[in-house]
Amino acid sequence: MAKPAVTEGFPFDEHTLVLKAGGKMFAIISLDDTPQRISLKCDPERAIQLREEYASITAGYHLNKQLWNTIVLDGEVPLPLLRDLIDHSHALIVASLTRKKRIECGLEA
Repeated sequence: MAKPAVTEGFPFDEHTLVLKAGGKMFAIISLDDTPQRISLKCDPERAIQLREEYASITAGYHLNKQLWNTIVLDGEVPLPLLRDLIDHSHALIVASLTRKKRIECGLEA
């Protein structure tokens, strides 16, 4: 939530938190699962590499499998990497916004 232009909501149900930047989803967090899961947008090549390296990272659940990973928050994925993946997802979404939208959201001057 500390990232610029981030909003949160529950558009699907009361158990699935969605974080958006400029109106586009970059993180989907399942609050009901134990352990919790987070889905993040990812560069396709990096997504495959991460899935091969970590059993806790799989193709996005109910999402475009090329562009999204679902991460089980069971401790296997180191916290610094998880933070990096959140930053990466946010950056991909911001880069996909039009310049006008980035300016409207305060992401660009």
